[in-house]
Amino acid sequence: MRAKTTARVSSSKRQKYSAAEWQVRVDLAACYRLVHHHRMTDLIYNHISARVPDAEHHYLINPYGLMYEEVTASNLVKIDLEGNILEDTPYEINPAGYVIHSAIHGARDDVACVLHTHSRAGAAISALKEGLVPVNQAGFQFYNRIAYHDYEGIALDLEERRRFVADLGDKRAMILRNHGLLVCGRDIPEAFRIIYYLEQACRARLDALQTGREIVLPSAEVQEYTAQQWTVRQWDAAGDREWQAMLRMLDRIDPSYRE
Repeated sequence: MRAKTTARVSSSKRQKYSAAEWQVRVDLAACYRLVHHHRMTDLIYNHISARVPDAEHHYLINPYGLMYEEVTASNLVKIDLEGNILEDTPYEINPAGYVIHSAIHGARDDVACVLHTHSRAGAAISALKEGLVPVNQAGFQFYNRIAYHDYEGIALDLEERRRFVADLGDKRAMILRNHGLLVCGRDIPEAFRIIYYLEQACRARLDALQTGREIVLPSAEVQEYTAQQWTVRQWDAAGDREWQAMLRMLDRIDPSYRE
């Protein structure tokens, strides 16, 4: 059951889209607000994209120039894999966002949402030679399950898309060296859960390193077992309970993301 809202949405906005597309728009706008709420934003930069239901390679992405707290269901921009804007809008899109997101959406039919951040913790971990070494329970879900992509400059080169895809492989999380974090979800709630826990894993690792004390880790067998437990949990009823709880929080703070 979807959370109730007090936001007023004009019928003219909703009538432009199918019920399925409108729901994805609401969820994607909520995802932007949640990333803002959890302090994973970088001014007007970064991007989260989601596949439009019942459309051949059509996607939604944020309007370039808006803060994440300004994103709403109706101001998201619809594009295709070539970066063409498919509807009337006063907004443009971030070219770097198009390069990264078109690469993954074009190659991974199992991915419905791509989420990229430049968080302080993610950027710091991306600069460490060893990358992310998980140190806590939530972090162990990424044990041997993170891809890495070497830094090539600001992502404006279309040729880099091929290397993005090759480095990602079939994984759902990737660390972009000297850059930030990227995750892929089978839907929007899953993408947010992955980035939330990946960010927490990065912060926990940095906190542990700052103590200067010896870090204790469980055996490889226990870490692998925990990762498998998380694989099951990511797609069970707990995930929907988490998402509904977060939507209720957003509705208490500011339900305008639904407009």
